[in-house]
Amino acid sequence: MLATAASPTLRADAPAARQRPPALEIAWASHQDDVHLAQRLRYRVFVEEMGAKIDVPPGTPPGLDVDRFDDACEHLLVRTPASGDTPAQVVGTYRVLTPAGARRTGGLYTESEFDIRRLDALRPRMAELGRSCTAPEWRRGSVMLLLWSALGEFMERSGLDYMIGCASIPMHDGGLQAAGLWQALRTTHLCDPHLRVLPRRPLAVDDLDVRTTAEPPALIKGYLRCGGKVLGAPAHDPDFGVADLPMMLALSDLPSAYRARFIGH
Repeated sequence: MLATAASPTLRADAPAARQRPPALEIAWASHQDDVHLAQRLRYRVFVEEMGAKIDVPPGTPPGLDVDRFDDACEHLLVRTPASGDTPAQVVGTYRVLTPAGARRTGGLYTESEFDIRRLDALRPRMAELGRSCTAPEWRRGSVMLLLWSALGEFMERSGLDYMIGCASIPMHDGGLQAAGLWQALRTTHLCDPHLRVLPRRPLAVDDLDVRTTAEPPALIKGYLRCGGKVLGAPAHDPDFGVADLPMMLALSDLPSAYRARFIGH
């Protein structure tokens, strides 16, 4: 099912450049061509940049990152506006799997990496965020601010209270950053015991010699600043070459400054 969540167009200033760059706008995908633009950006980032190994459905056009959850998701796009002969370019994306979408597709992507049965009571009010990425030339903050603002408005309008997702950490160091983050966050940002989930393919964090505190990737920093919690130990995703931390954000935990920015009250 394609996105039908209408939202007012939001704008943010583009990064400084020698020539005046275009503003950015954000919108929910309204037809398949929009979704393909998001999937093309995902392919560029996950496959071409990160080296992920993806298994796409038969008949998928080349250059797209597609999985079985996409048709049940709402797709959020940040793009440069079209100008003259220059078409709009999608420079950031997020997808949202609502409770209704999860029922249609038989569950959440997170469940492929974690046993989340302890979250069953939250499912009617819980959305899954996934496949977040930004074009390399736009990784300056404005894209993520637009995405989070639209997500907050969507959650409020849809009557949803919880966001969950897998926040990825690169494994180019053999897992040291992921293990260091887990050791730090388990003492400061771990959720209550009754909500903790278990990785299906645990990262061998106890076997890694971690001696320094790791810097969280930007996405995890965003979760933590907004009051997010870690739901358990990281899982290893060999296809994407990352360790995934299970994260959850309750809207009730949003600090007042972020609540005013993302929800408006």
